[in-house]
Amino acid sequence: MAPTEQKLAEAAPSAPARQPRWRRVLRWLIAILIAVAGLGYSSWVLEFILPIDSNPTNTFLSQLAEKGAPFRWVFTTGDTVSGSLLVVAGIGGLLLFSRRLYSNIGWIALACFGASTIADAQWPIVPEDPDGPKRYVDTGLFPQLHQIHALTSTLAVFSIYIAMFAFTVAAFKYRRWPILRHTGLWILLVGSAVTAWMLIADNLPGNYGLGIAQRIQVGAMSLWLVALAVQIVVAERDTTHTH
Repeated sequence: MAPTEQKLAEAAPSAPARQPRWRRVLRWLIAILIAVAGLGYSSWVLEFILPIDSNPTNTFLSQLAEKGAPFRWVFTTGDTVSGSLLVVAGIGGLLLFSRRLYSNIGWIALACFGASTIADAQWPIVPEDPDGPKRYVDTGLFPQLHQIHALTSTLAVFSIYIAMFAFTVAAFKYRRWPILRHTGLWILLVGSAVTAWMLIADNLPGNYGLGIAQRIQVGAMSLWLVALAVQIVVAERDTTHTH
């Protein structure tokens, strides 16, 4: 090799080390778990196919799985499976990928979202009997304590938004994950706007299409999970970078 060629060869950047096969397999497995969970969490769209008498404008998704509801098992199964997959994916992502503060927060919050979703499905709404005694005294404080389902739903929403914000911050701070910096960010903004719509409208007289708002909110969560799964698949294989 000529001296000039040798200098050029030495100056050329070396290719990143190839990941071990088992890491690539686990990477794909985590991405698949998150994608399937995102699809399963959107099982509520079956309300437009199954013979269910519900008005999406003024009913909440929890009512599809309340005790005594027709096809309740369909929606509780979808949430339970999705939650279980996300618990595994969250723990797996925390252990497999490079560890940085915001990434760690995101994986932990994702696992917490999965656990809360499982609890959400296992403790559904118990419809009040209008002729029976009230199950609680409404003091206006901590409505999440009136039914366990309200508490688990609050924890689920809180956890997924922590995950979404944490992964978005990580994407910008560590200059990784372009899909989450663009598509994921727009999904997060839409979901946040709809959540604000729900929080404000819930304290005003009238309906304000809260059922539609919640369906957009949950749909945004599902889309974001799919975006995260796609990002994991297309990300560089060099695990020396932050994932």
